[in-house]
Amino acid sequence: SVQDKNALHLYSVNGKYLGSETLKEEVSDMCVTGDYIVMGSLQGFLSIRDLYSLSLSISPLAMRLPIHCISVTKEYSHILVGLEDGKLIIVGVGKPAEV
Repeated sequence: SVQDKNALHLYSVNGKYLGSETLKEEVSDMCVTGDYIVMGSLQGFLSIRDLYSLSLSISPLAMRLPIHCISVTKEYSHILVGLEDGKLIIVGVGKPAEV
């Protein structure tokens, strides 16, 4: 976050700059899972981005409260979202029939 602008920067393992994406929200937690970056913001949005292009995979999900922590199950079937008020939201991943 620099001067009220937030950005996500992507570098290779060798330190080569690969790209960046400007963010509208302030990121509070993130985790890299497979080919995706799962991010939570203080504005209450859960975002899933492609690891290589940094583009949104789906439109952000509104949680209505600041997100404090995010975790993804080892089977990649659910995203666990901890909110400011202590609630734990469980988001199913995949097609509705799979969830």
